[in-house]
Amino acid sequence: MDYFEINGLKKLNGIINVSGAKNAVLPLMAAAILNKGSLKISNVPQLSDSITMSRLLEEMGGKVKFNSDNSISLDTSELNKPFAPYDLVKTMRASFYVLGPLIARFGEAKVSLPGGCAWGPRPVDFHLSGLEALGVKISIENGYVVANGKNLIGSEIHFPKISVGATGNVLMAAIVAKGTTTINNAASEPEIQQLCEILNQMGANISGIGSNTLVIEGVDNLDLVSNVSVIPDRIEAGTFLIAAAASGEEVEVVNIIPTHLDSVIDCLKEANINVIIKKNSIIIKSSKNDILPTNIETSEYPGFPTDLQAQWMALMCLAKGTSTIKENIYFDRFTHIMELNRLGCNIKLEDSVAIIEGDKSLVGADVMSTDIRASAALIIAALSAKGVTKISRVYHIDRGYDKIEEKLTTIGAEIFRKK
Repeated sequence: MDYFEINGLKKLNGIINVSGAKNAVLPLMAAAILNKGSLKISNVPQLSDSITMSRLLEEMGGKVKFNSDNSISLDTSELNKPFAPYDLVKTMRASFYVLGPLIARFGEAKVSLPGGCAWGPRPVDFHLSGLEALGVKISIENGYVVANGKNLIGSEIHFPKISVGATGNVLMAAIVAKGTTTINNAASEPEIQQLCEILNQMGANISGIGSNTLVIEGVDNLDLVSNVSVIPDRIEAGTFLIAAAASGEEVEVVNIIPTHLDSVIDCLKEANINVIIKKNSIIIKSSKNDILPTNIETSEYPGFPTDLQAQWMALMCLAKGTSTIKENIYFDRFTHIMELNRLGCNIKLEDSVAIIEGDKSLVGADVMSTDIRASAALIIAALSAKGVTKISRVYHIDRGYDKIEEKLTTIGAEIFRKK
């Protein structure tokens, strides 16, 4: 099984590129079910999750080809099996995105309850209740969601809590429902915005994009869309910005949309990191000795992303003083604490608040990845640690980062993938 070996205390300098967004490409691939034809998706990150979604579409009768120019060619004209088996859905929660478009296209679907990262329960209740509000009859049978929705009817839907996945799933069903659907407390993440935009290109009628209230006027038919380019991955970009703050001298993170990172930029500035914002890039100038403790709380977009919580924690272990992180999205998303402490960090957990005693001299050790973003946090800490760190179970990071070791090597990191 692959692992990373990292030689720490190497200064990072140079330019690092950001790939397309994992959290955008997966719902776009699911939306291809509605396209009923050929669709080319460009700027696709080479991730195991993208491969899993492609296998799922092929299992249902679609055709998928990965091209050498970081694009995917999809043809769903002959997709004819509204069934998503456990073997594929168990490995990636985003596979559940196929439920809404399958119902919209076929009026029925059978989709396995999802798996994915090992930390904590993330129930699909909001997905199901939202679809039921549209008139879908749902039952749970032997670990599968069995859905029947031949005659979808627009409805007023209010999510008790903002959910990116539920917003996307309900959207993709509601666009063909008769009448008007209003989704209150909807997710406004850039990835959901792009999904709305591509659905509108297909002929959907969605308004309120970028807000927490989406209004969908149902349509009878959808048009064929032939091309879409995935937005840059703001979580990968944030990871590189934090890595540069922790170990860098001057690093430019390029091919990004800076406004997607406003909350992260604000926190970096508060932590005494020099941030220079350009049109499509951000330059970080950092001295490891001058990082200030900064208290944060995770929140739905445009707040500080939960997917950068672990990485920020690694940075705060180097800050001069005590900082706190309150996790408001997934209350048990703290499996990385024990592994960071193995590297010399001093982190304690009280309820859903991590208390980080900074200004520590980190030392390399053998650690283990527990999920995608925890893996990134361990890399950031290892880059700042004296000696050698070995990170096992890096298949987690391969689900969310496109060749991260190669990218970090280009700016001076000594990180090696080994077997």
